[in-house]
Formats: sequence, C-alpha cells, structure tokens
Amino acid sequence: MNNTLTKFSLSTVFIHSLVFCLPFLVLITNFGVGLCSVGFLVVALYHWRRATPVLLPHVTEIRGVLTAFGIFLLLAAVAAAAPDGRARNLEKPLRMLLAASAMLTVLVYRPGRKALWWGLIAGAFAGAAFIAYQRWGLGMERPGGLINAITFGDLMLCMGLLCLAGTLDFAGRAAIWPGLGALAGLVGSIATGTRGGWVAILFSMLLLVRYGHVLRGRLRKGLALLGLALLVSTYFIPQTGARDRLDQGISDVRQYVDGEQRYTNVGVRIELWRTALRVIERHPVMGASERDVRQQLEHMVETGESRAFVLEFEHFHNDILQQLVYGGIVGLLAWLGTLVAPFLFFWRQMRHPGAAAPALAGMLLTLSYFSFGLTEVIFWSTRAAMFYALMLFVLVGFCLAGRPSAAPAAARTAP
Repeated sequence: MNNTLTKFSLSTVFIHSLVFCLPFLVLITNFGVGLCSVGFLVVALYHWRRATPVLLPHVTEIRGVLTAFGIFLLLAAVAAAAPDGRARNLEKPLRMLLAASAMLTVLVYRPGRKALWWGLIAGAFAGAAFIAYQRWGLGMERPGGLINAITFGDLMLCMGLLCLAGTLDFAGRAAIWPGLGALAGLVGSIATGTRGGWVAILFSMLLLVRYGHVLRGRLRKGLALLGLALLVSTYFIPQTGARDRLDQGISDVRQYVDGEQRYTNVGVRIELWRTALRVIERHPVMGASERDVRQQLEHMVETGESRAFVLEFEHFHNDILQQLVYGGIVGLLAWLGTLVAPFLFFWRQMRHPGAAAPALAGMLLTLSYFSFGLTEVIFWSTRAAMFYALMLFVLVGFCLAGRPSAAPAAARTAP
C-alpha cells in the first residue's frame, strides 16, 4: 500500500514537473524543450498499454490534428527521398508528430492544469527578467537571450497570451498571477524590439473580443485592457525604442520604394519576398529542392533580377513563401494543416465549459504562430517548432481530460 502510494506520488510529481518545465525552461535554457520532448515520449512509451484505451474514445476528435502532422511528415519524407533531398529535413516534422506523446501523457495521468499555467507565469517572468537585463543592464540594442531577438520576442509574446487564457482557471483575485504573467510576456517582447509580434496582438485581440464572455470578471478584462494600454504607451516611452523601431520601419519602406537603400530590416524582407515569388512562379505545385533554389537565386543575382544580399540569408522571412518555395502549393497546404486543424479542434472545444481555458490558449497559440510567420520563418527554429508542437498537444490533452465524462477509470488509477 505504502509502496503504491509512494510510486503514485513520485510519478505525479514528475509529470507535473514535466508540464511545468516545458514553458519555464524554453527561453532560459538550451536544453529545456529537448528534455521535455524526450520526457513526454518516454512516459508515453512506458504507458502505451494504458494510453491506447484512454485515447480511443477521442480518436474522431483528434483525427484531423494527427492527420495534419502525419501528412506534413509524409511530404518531408518524400522530399528527403528525392535524389537531391536531405534526410536532416525530416527531423522537425518527425519530432513534431512525436510530440503527440505529450497529449497521451496528459490523458493517462490527468495532471492539474495549473502546473502548465504556473510554468507559463514563471517562464514569462524569467524570460522578461533575462531580456530586460540584456537590454537595459548590458545596453544591448536588440537582445535575444540565448537565441535571436525575433524568435525570443515572439515566444515571449506567445507565452504572455497563453497566460491571459490561463486566468480562466484561477478564481477571484488569484487571477492576478497569470495576468501579471501576460504583462511580463508583453514587456519581454517589447524589450527585444521585435515588431512582427504586433500582428499577433491585433489578431489575438479580435479573438478575445469574440470570446470576451469567457474572460468573466472585471479583473480579467481589466488586465487585458492594461496590456493593450501598455503596448500603446511604449510608443511614447523613448527607453523602449518602440517609436524608433516603428519610424524606422516606415522609413525602410519609403527608401525601398524610392530605390535609395534596400539593405534595411524591412528592405531586406521585401527583396526576399519579391525574389521568392519569382522562384515560386517556376515551381508552383511541388516546389524546388534546396540545390535548385540556390542555383536560381545565384542566377537571379547574376542577371540583376535580385540584389546580392539575398544569398546571405537562410530563409525568406515568411513562412507562407518559405513553404511555397520548397514545397509548392502542396507543401503550403500541408503546413497550413498543422495550424488550421488544431485551431478548428480548439474552436470546437470552446463549447465545453471545462475546456475553455486550454481551448482558448490553443487558439491563441495557433493564431500567434501564423501571425509570427508573416514576417519571419518561426518554424525555422527547432526550439520554436517544438515548443509549438509540445504546447499544442499538451493543450489538446487538457481539453480532452477537462471533461468530467472524459476520465475513464483506467486513467484515474494510472500510477
């Protein structure tokens, strides 16, 4: 009896720690996401016999999500099998599909959702402190923590938005904590000087307006308005650099149009996008291999169709164009499936009161990543791609486990 209780307690602590560490370690360590990925996979494999009967009642609901990630992996495998394909391009699609082990872990153990929310809160505070030290303590103009400024800023903002959804699971004044986590995420994003994330804020506000009724209570709505006010106020506070970044962006566009200076932050993006469209015209359906794309870029530079600096960049700073260049329309649809299918799943889960918090967080997650991809290839980073997949499947698991009728006896007694 005591041995069983001890085993149950240790396993419970381990699973809660695993869920907590996923968002907490993502920005302040280089190993956090990889460690959690392995942890979820090991747990799921160890309990595969229990996971099967727990998962079967939900197969119809999650079939679209799993199919989307499966097709994305299948196309990557086909591309890798081509004569000039590269097997390394299979890594991210494969690991993203294996991230479904996080969903199985949640369904088997039924950890408390607050482990995730506290992990997001702690991660947002830690990330904000880290980047604020780099920005105002070390005087770095564009700090990025352990990664680049854009990815760090985007992930900070994403974590802040997820914290806002987490307020639904905190009663009364306790909702102040995830609310503060949301503000910390916003502050951390602002400190990086990243502008692309502002699109995610706009889209997220539209979503929150649509589901504003779930942000019940003046405290939650007040925190949402406070976050919006903080964003607007950064334009008038010189120390944030927001006004300079915005004015610089407008100036970059004007210079590009006038042909004066194209090697600017915005000018580089516009030139890369224009070049990508030319490449897409030649391979619209299935895309081109990395070798073919490189040869085309070199030819376009030699003939004066594109500026020489396009050869210096690893990607096209836009997820949609990136997928069209290397995967064509087929590849784009497969990639969009990994965003649209989960969004629709979470949208349907909003009908279940017990799943409102993780469902809203899931919609904010997918919408944020789509928004980030408009000015950056957010999935280029393995850390960002795995955070998306793991967080997505953890939230899927919490949505399914959040219903009173969705907890079979086999899961409730899992050690």
